[in-house]
Amino acid sequence: MSLKLGSLAAASAAVAALACKRARKGGAILRVVRAQSTARVPDVIAPPPQQKVKIALCQLKVGTDKDTNIATAKKAISTAAAEGARMVILPEMWNCPYANESFPIYAEDIDAGDAPSASMLAEAAKEHSVVVVGGSIPERHEGSLYNTCCVFSTTGEILAKHRKVHLFDINIPGKISFKESDTLTAGDQGTVVDT
Repeated sequence: MSLKLGSLAAASAAVAALACKRARKGGAILRVVRAQSTARVPDVIAPPPQQKVKIALCQLKVGTDKDTNIATAKKAISTAAAEGARMVILPEMWNCPYANESFPIYAEDIDAGDAPSASMLAEAAKEHSVVVVGGSIPERHEGSLYNTCCVFSTTGEILAKHRKVHLFDINIPGKISFKESDTLTAGDQGTVVDT
C-alpha cells in the first residue's frame, strides 16, 4: 500500500490508524508507507520488548537502636541484591519504633544532609546498582515532622521524596487509639517517579 502524505506526522498517523485497524482484524502491517518526506517509516511498529524486573520486598525487625536498624536494612538490601533483585523496597518507619514518641527522636533532616538512614540507602543503592525505595523514615523539615519515603537510583542519587499524605489515625473506643497526626504533618501531593 502506498500513501502520498504531506508530512512525516501524517504518515505516522496513517500507519498508527492502519495498525489499529489491522490489529483488530488480527493482521499486521507488512508494507512500507511512503511519504513525501525523506524519512522512512518502518514496516512493522512493534511494542518495546517486555522486561522482567526482580523486586525485593523486605520486612525488618525494628528495635530501639537506630544504628542497629540501619545495619539491618543495609544487610537486607545487600542480600536482596545478591539474590538478583533490581529494586529493593523497605517497610514504613524502618529506622525506628512505630510510635509517636519515637518519631521526633529518630527524625532526620534529609535536605540538610543530617540523615544517616538516607545516606546509607544512597550508598547501598550505588554499591549494589539497585533502585531502593526506602520505605519511610521520620523526616524533620522546617520545624515539622513527616513520614517520608525516598527513592534512590542505581547510582545512589535521590530520584524522589514522598511525604505521606494520608496519615494513619484510628480510634476504636476501649481497644486502640493511635494518631500519626498527633506528631506528623501530612504531605500535600502525590509522587510519581521514573526509575
